[in-house]
Amino acid sequence: MFFDRHQELAALERMFQSKVAEFFVLYGRRRVGKTELLTQFCKDKRSIYFLASQLKERDHLQQLTETARHLLDDPLLQSLVFDDWETALIYFAQQAQEERLILVLDEFQYLCEDNAALPSLIQRFWDLHGKNSKLFLILCGSQVSFMEQEVLAERSPLYGRRSGQLRLMPLSYRDSGYFFSEYFAKEKLIAYGILGGIPAYLNQFALRSSNDSQRTLEQHIKDELLTPQGYLFDEVNFLLRTELREPRTYASLLHAIADGATRLNEISQRVGLDATNVNKYLSVLRELGLVKRETPVTDRAPQKSKKGLYKIADNYVKFWFRFVLPNRSLIESGNADLVYEEMIVPNLSHYMGEIFEDVCRQYISLYWAEKLKLAPKQVGAHWATSIEIDVLTENVDGSHWFGECKWWNAPVGENVLNHLIENATKVTDQWKRNPRYILFSANGFTDALKRRSEKEGVFLIEAKDLF
Repeated sequence: MFFDRHQELAALERMFQSKVAEFFVLYGRRRVGKTELLTQFCKDKRSIYFLASQLKERDHLQQLTETARHLLDDPLLQSLVFDDWETALIYFAQQAQEERLILVLDEFQYLCEDNAALPSLIQRFWDLHGKNSKLFLILCGSQVSFMEQEVLAERSPLYGRRSGQLRLMPLSYRDSGYFFSEYFAKEKLIAYGILGGIPAYLNQFALRSSNDSQRTLEQHIKDELLTPQGYLFDEVNFLLRTELREPRTYASLLHAIADGATRLNEISQRVGLDATNVNKYLSVLRELGLVKRETPVTDRAPQKSKKGLYKIADNYVKFWFRFVLPNRSLIESGNADLVYEEMIVPNLSHYMGEIFEDVCRQYISLYWAEKLKLAPKQVGAHWATSIEIDVLTENVDGSHWFGECKWWNAPVGENVLNHLIENATKVTDQWKRNPRYILFSANGFTDALKRRSEKEGVFLIEAKDLF
């Protein structure tokens, strides 16, 4: 299944329609959908798609030759073998002299493992041959740090050659929900809370559902996360080993954050490292999109704020460190039912509370303008010694929305609105102007609150409204 990515496909299509050479860099973490995006883009176009693996250069070139033989109608290829990258690239540029040809080199970091000079070779090729053709060259990689440092960075030989680049990000909660058309809204949110917006993970659950209509979300969790053979049981370790030189240290940091350590000194004490080193490791995790640092939206200098909290940004990684890692011994001894009933079910509501707050902020950031035709300039949360506000925005017209998010099993009542209004009076003066109120509830609202909301213009958003 392929959902969303309309903007990304449209951008690639605009470049394809140009009459000049194009050099595009696409990258993003494992399983985020880069290959599927390129497959969809290349469909019905004259293209060579080459997926590299951890092989020697000679084997890669042999495979590239075979791929070209199958896809290009050129008798010369029957007797030609690419002995080096320069020969191969010049050949494809010649094939693109009169007609557009897409050349995709996927998992580019593997090609460079056996030939560290490949970026320099491509730079020379592009300057002498590529830019004078109609070649559409796409370098794609899933090792984020490599692509940013060796391909996109100023010190890279390829710097300044690309005509476009894109870091492909996970899907939003709403787009993730398209994978589960048979689920209720609350189930879609739980699936997103477990898997995040990673298409490969979502697709795994969705495909299982389509092949077995009786399979519930509970059964998916047990089969894919709580059994040693499950698709997602060990995926975090693969992800960390792909990106990081010291995966055990980073795993300890992620485990500490998942277990409730959110401030720098707390994390430092938990893992037994000094704060300076921990800060360096956290910076790497933030660059990879696995960790985020949140500050109150009201802070004027967030980079210097002492109120910053570290949280795991990837829902699957968060769920894995919260529920899978601490229970690996039980899982590997075949106790999936026990782990689910005793460890996950009693704690899932608390776990989903923070996820729900993030979803509600996404809703305001991405979709609220559709409803009110009024876009927020800033969206975040606010916390201080005595108050916490889940959603606080600054809007283009000078108004502010205050929001409360409740992942409760019962309807939200007037007491929640009263508490929100009281908290709104405690923020700094510039954030008090023109306050409006929004309540989010996973299980609806009381009749009394509904009547009051109509009188006072309070917005009430249920789980189904989020989709």
